[in-house]
Amino acid sequence: MSKKKYAGDKTPQETWDLLAENPNAQMIDVRTDAEFVYVGSPDLSSLGKEPLQVYWKIFPAMTVNPDFVAQTVQALGPGAGKDTPLLFLCRSGIRSLHAAEAMTAAGWTACFNVTSGFEGDKNKKKHRATVNGWQVDGLPWKQK
Repeated sequence: MSKKKYAGDKTPQETWDLLAENPNAQMIDVRTDAEFVYVGSPDLSSLGKEPLQVYWKIFPAMTVNPDFVAQTVQALGPGAGKDTPLLFLCRSGIRSLHAAEAMTAAGWTACFNVTSGFEGDKNKKKHRATVNGWQVDGLPWKQK
C-alpha cells in the first residue's frame, strides 16, 4: 500500500469552494513574477483573501527554490497551524503538485494541488487558457 504524498487534488472550482467555506484556507500561487504580472492571478478579494505568492522555481534558471518551505511558512504567518488547508496553484498543476508534496514532507497535513492550474493544459495548437484551468472555469482573476 502506497502512502499519499499530499492531501489530494482539487479542481479550480473545488479550490474556490474550499477557500470560501473555510476562513483558514490559504491559496499559495507558486508561479514566477512574470506570470503574476503578465498572465494574471486569482482574484480572491470577494472572499476577503489574497493569494500568497511564493516561488517554487526561481526565474530565469527555473531551479527549485531551496527556501520554499521556510518562505511559505513565513508568508502564512504565525497563526497558521500545520493543519491549515493550503491550496497550491501554478500554470498547469505541475509545480503546484511538487509544492504540495514539499509542504507535506515538512509536516503540513492539508496540502492540495490545484489541478489544471491557472492557465490549464495546452490545446491542439499548443495554446493555454482554452481547455481548462482557473481562467477557463470562469473564476475571478485579475491582472496587475
